[in-house]
Amino acid sequence: MSSLYTRSKEFPRSRKSASDSPPASPSPTAKTLRHERLSRLESGGSSPATSDSCGDRASARARREAREARLASLTGRGEEDSSRDYKKLYESALTENQTLKTKLREAQLQLADVRSRLEQVAQKQEKTADRSSMLEVEKRERRALERKMSEMEEEMKVLTELKSDNQRLKDENGALIRVISKLSK
Repeated sequence: MSSLYTRSKEFPRSRKSASDSPPASPSPTAKTLRHERLSRLESGGSSPATSDSCGDRASARARREAREARLASLTGRGEEDSSRDYKKLYESALTENQTLKTKLREAQLQLADVRSRLEQVAQKQEKTADRSSMLEVEKRERRALERKMSEMEEEMKVLTELKSDNQRLKDENGALIRVISKLSK
């Protein structure tokens, strides 16, 4: 029968009719085999030549039925085993999911802890940066104040010198006034 069917990637399987067969004549053995197949199909296996093939068919049918029975019994057991396997697989997957969930929660807690620590460190760094900048500002102000103090100390020295000079000049002025008043009498 395979010679009556064509198969192509572009076309679906279709049955060829007898008129669609190629014009070249097949070999004589192919003709006789085809004729025997057709006659067996039409006669239902009543010819003596086909009695052996019927025995083969019966034994093939018996083997096929035995195989199907074995497969059915195996699939029946397989279904029980597979349902057990599915249950075991489900339970193992469930326990694995639970362990993974707990690990995920732990990881999330650790992540939150690390983030809080990181924020604290960042704040400390900002504070130290602020402190260092404030320390620099304070140092500048201190230097400026120290300069002002040294300038004021120098002015104080000058003022004390000026006061002493002023007092000396007052004393000299008073002495001169006395001398002039004695001279004028």
